[in-house]
Amino acid sequence: MKIGIAKLPLTGSFVASNLAKGPDAIDSMELLKLLEGMGCEVSESRTATLTQEEEKEYGAWHRLGLASRHLADIVADQRSRGLFPLGLLANCNGLMGMLAGLQHSGSTAMPLRVGLVWIDAHADFNTPETTLSGILGGMPVAVSTGLCLHRLRAKCGLDPALPSRYVTMACVRDTDPLEQELLDRSEIQQISVDHIKKLSPVVDLEMERLATHTDLIYVHVDIDAIDPAEVPGHGLTVPGGPTSLELASALEMMFEHPSAAAFGVAAYPATRDPDGRSMRAVFNLIEGVVRGLRDREG
Repeated sequence: MKIGIAKLPLTGSFVASNLAKGPDAIDSMELLKLLEGMGCEVSESRTATLTQEEEKEYGAWHRLGLASRHLADIVADQRSRGLFPLGLLANCNGLMGMLAGLQHSGSTAMPLRVGLVWIDAHADFNTPETTLSGILGGMPVAVSTGLCLHRLRAKCGLDPALPSRYVTMACVRDTDPLEQELLDRSEIQQISVDHIKKLSPVVDLEMERLATHTDLIYVHVDIDAIDPAEVPGHGLTVPGGPTSLELASALEMMFEHPSAAAFGVAAYPATRDPDGRSMRAVFNLIEGVVRGLRDREG
């Protein structure tokens, strides 16, 4: 299995400094040893960065769009060369770039239909009209499904937007009231924490459902989805999540499906993990993904 690492560290007002350092912290000799020990070849590690001219641009959201377009280009190129893209993302705003890259990774100009498994304690389905916090990090799924910020989505390269039936959420347990109304009106399906912990057939059924509607599937994890005891440095944890090992077993199930084409992990609090507990959790998740890939190839 050939792996291509795609990093989006991000800087600016929309990402905390400890999270901005997360992708480079994960991309380490320890990760390389882990992957090689499981029979993988890490073919490359690339970082989405702004050009010199783009560095002169102003506007945090605008710069996010530019950086996300570079991430999309990396992911599309990796997949077109037969690599499995492993996204290391500062926060969940990297979602649009990962989806855009997969969407435009086909052999023709026609965009591929990309499904999304969104694993997060939060739905991130707010819009500027529904948000209580005003934080862009609470909006990436809404942006990706065409509910708001259409220019930002287009700048990221994600066009067209994903229909909401292309999305499955897992472990979501903290939503704003108006955000929940949007979810209730959408066609997004939910996998509960209990389903994840028990490795319910619902996990397989949702992967199969997405595969009937789409050409490939992206699986995204914000590590606040897991038990807060494993991510004490993350500022947005919510009680009641699965352990990293429980979620890793569910990821193994997901990546046994041939449509599962890329994995992204977001929001590792690099400077708030003195005992390495959260890094171990991230590695557990990646191990689960690789086991699934190995199982389907075997």
